[in-house]
Amino acid sequence: MPLARILSIVALGLAFLMAGALHFVVPKSYLTMMPSYLPQPMLLIAISGVAEMAGGLGVLIPFFRRTAGYGLIALLIAVFPANLNMAINHTQLPGLHVSPAMAWLRLPLQLPMIYWVWWTAVRHEPSMSEASG
Repeated sequence: MPLARILSIVALGLAFLMAGALHFVVPKSYLTMMPSYLPQPMLLIAISGVAEMAGGLGVLIPFFRRTAGYGLIALLIAVFPANLNMAINHTQLPGLHVSPAMAWLRLPLQLPMIYWVWWTAVRHEPSMSEASG
């Protein structure tokens, strides 16, 4: 396996493990992002935190990597309404100033994040026999 992919696997796994843990360390930060139409926001924050940590751990384990990758892609799509809500309502995170322009600019960043997960965890990497054949 190429070094770039190994480093990407470790970075992706750790990034999602840390991001998921933050849902439990500073849940009120996530609460400010939640659209008002979603029920039980604290439960949704906990579920998404567990999903991020499970996905991050799964990426690090070869047997679960592809499944975790699909799950993380689904999660990135599922949390988009919270990011959009933050941009539309100019929501500020406690202790962190996010300008309206930055809130809007971070929306398209979901696409490179999805690509990173796909490249790292989902795409088929040809075996040595397929690559030489």
